[in-house]
Amino acid sequence: MIVTDLHAVSEVAHRVGARVVCDNTFMSPYLQRPLEFGVDIVVHSTTKFLNGHSDGVGGAVILNDEQDAEWIKFVQNGAGAILSPFDSWLVLRGTKTLALRMEQHDRSGRAVAAFLEEHPKVQKVYYPGSPSHKQHELAKRQQRGFGSMVSFETGSLAAASKVLESVKLCTLAESLGGVETLICHPATMTHASVAPEIRERLGITEGLVRISVGVEDTEDIIADIDQALSQI
Repeated sequence: MIVTDLHAVSEVAHRVGARVVCDNTFMSPYLQRPLEFGVDIVVHSTTKFLNGHSDGVGGAVILNDEQDAEWIKFVQNGAGAILSPFDSWLVLRGTKTLALRMEQHDRSGRAVAAFLEEHPKVQKVYYPGSPSHKQHELAKRQQRGFGSMVSFETGSLAAASKVLESVKLCTLAESLGGVETLICHPATMTHASVAPEIRERLGITEGLVRISVGVEDTEDIIADIDQALSQI
């Protein structure tokens, strides 16, 4: 949950003629538009928020330069790296409710993070929307909202495992950005292939838990997390 200063990075890169690529999947185009800050190429996993229903797989590349667009077009034509008609339809369906979903994701993400900040069993919360986050002001400058991705530290593998085993509304899964609330253990799931010493340096400890807050009733989500934390 580290925020990159898109404008500053773009300025530095462009001085030496380098392209800037930003993965905007966590924010979606609704909450952040990197091209407006000087980024050259934006990528999205359409599997996540753009689709929004956890039933399609794909990706998208957004560009603001005609030559870059022609290059991507050539690669797509030569390598066949395109979505199937059905996956394309699923993404188009998802974008129709993107604004509604992102508003709810953002509202509930903020509420869950605020709840975790005050919980005695939680050692630290990682969420740019929290005033305690050291890059909170930067996030406010370049984002319309803070989204639904929240991570928190439980202190140990045993504590994290207990939380993951105890949730009832939240679903244990690696993905993110769907209408359902997903919870996962990065050290043994999303980042299991990363060397332990690198995970430690990145702050991906054995006690870290990640939540993709869905669009269910906010109080229900918080109640589920609360009862799971009470099992520690």
